[in-house]
Amino acid sequence: MEQTGVINFFSEDITWTLRNKRLIRTWLSRLFFKEGLQVGEVNYIFCSDRYLFDLNVKYLEHHTLTDTITFTYSTDNEPITGDVFISYERIKENAQKMKVKFSDEVLRLIAHGALHLCGYNDKLPEDKRVMTNKEDFYLLQYSKLG
Repeated sequence: MEQTGVINFFSEDITWTLRNKRLIRTWLSRLFFKEGLQVGEVNYIFCSDRYLFDLNVKYLEHHTLTDTITFTYSTDNEPITGDVFISYERIKENAQKMKVKFSDEVLRLIAHGALHLCGYNDKLPEDKRVMTNKEDFYLLQYSKLG
């Protein structure tokens, strides 16, 4: 598997830092490869609810909290370039609601953003089912890495 491009992780307006970045980069590179895509530059930005809410209002005109927003900048047949914003507070709340570990919910939202970059959607029930199945598949792949 040829690895090209770069996958970055940042925090914006929060002090939390992602652990296991190297392993997560390997996992994401394999996810994109398995989906038949090359990576250009993908940025994951962990932020507060307020920061993500403001992006949601400004760019999507949605006045709601959300756990993740994905912006894709590449076009067809180009290496994937985009930003995935993930709310730290939503990670905590989702993990509590679903009774899963915080670290598992972090990975699920990272995969969720990656799948959006791959072109998957989750607006319709069938699309959501497909995306959830893909998330589950790739989370299993992550568990086999470490």
